[in-house]
Amino acid sequence: MKRIVILSDTHGLLRPQVLEELQRADAILHAGDLDNRETWEALDRFDNFYAVRGNCDAYWFNDLPDTLRVEIEGVRFFLIHDKSRLPCRPANTDVVLFGHTHAPCAESRDGALWLNPGSCGPRRYGRPASFCCLEAEGGRYRLTWTELPD
Repeated sequence: MKRIVILSDTHGLLRPQVLEELQRADAILHAGDLDNRETWEALDRFDNFYAVRGNCDAYWFNDLPDTLRVEIEGVRFFLIHDKSRLPCRPANTDVVLFGHTHAPCAESRDGALWLNPGSCGPRRYGRPASFCCLEAEGGRYRLTWTELPD
């Protein structure tokens, strides 16, 4: 079983609770808005770190892709920052991972899980900081959420 930590919208803040979870991760998926090179470098030190570019990343790191496909333990992920740029589920995808709104949600649609882990960076829009973990094995997965204290 692989433990995948799923993040989005860190906006330059890697909280101690998040860093603690990353130490136990087999893979890290980030749906954009790292917001600075230092955050990217801190995350890129981990094995199996995957990220896409968010709207706040465009000015500092053009090498991040806008979309990315990753398969881990038989679960096929499609990463994009802003799901409004994606009219329907990409083919051969089990989980569509996105961010941008800072609003955590998990919704089954078009035969896939549409997942926004929320923002684990600075609190914005009155929403709690959050991220999630997905345990995957043989194409099956289980999702757990973590809401971070202020």
